[in-house]
Amino acid sequence: MANSIKILYEDKDILAIDKPAGIAVHPDGRSKEKTITDWILKNYPKMKNVGEPMGEIKRPGIVHRLDKDTSGVLLLAKNQKAYEFLKGQFKNREVKKTYNAIVNGWFKEDRGVINKPIGRSPSDFRKYSASRGARGEMREAITRYKVLKRFNEGKLHKYTFLEVYPKTGRTHQIRVHLKAVDHPVVCDSLYNPKGSCPKSITRMALHAKAIEFKDSKGKIIKVESLLPAEWRGIE
Repeated sequence: MANSIKILYEDKDILAIDKPAGIAVHPDGRSKEKTITDWILKNYPKMKNVGEPMGEIKRPGIVHRLDKDTSGVLLLAKNQKAYEFLKGQFKNREVKKTYNAIVNGWFKEDRGVINKPIGRSPSDFRKYSASRGARGEMREAITRYKVLKRFNEGKLHKYTFLEVYPKTGRTHQIRVHLKAVDHPVVCDSLYNPKGSCPKSITRMALHAKAIEFKDSKGKIIKVESLLPAEWRGIE
């Protein structure tokens, strides 16, 4: 895995890496698969105690997370001061995140906002829901989107290529919101197991394209990740 992790940005306090799809950010306590945490501990051992562990699970320098099958920019703090600083920016919604997604169906509007609170799925403990019947605490969730391209494969399968801007940072937010408006992310085995997939796509079509934040001197830094190779014919 070490060779597959590309560093996109680094200074004395902050590290941004290009996370590959299919690798979890931190262990879940059950799987023995290698994670981003293993890569951090091997390459940046001084980050071992940075951040907040989750029970027994260490999360060195991890300020936010990406789902296992999501690729793209992941921001990490190299020391505790930087961790608190970045965490504050996320909490105050100062960090700007941009994703790309490919979804089933054609969006009618060229741009819009999905403003639907998210709770727990009533049917599956692994899932969240922004639809009627969601359980537990309903937390505010806002996602903006812009259509980049509508395309189809054959007569039956329509798809939309989106740029997505989550304003809040709920677990699975983009996946849940896009499903709630009947345009689920393609190849998403959890939220869209029966949906069609474009021929070139082999995994969940969600990519963290860019992140914008302030460094320790207050300068705005924007870090970007290239689209996955199998998406490039869709642009």
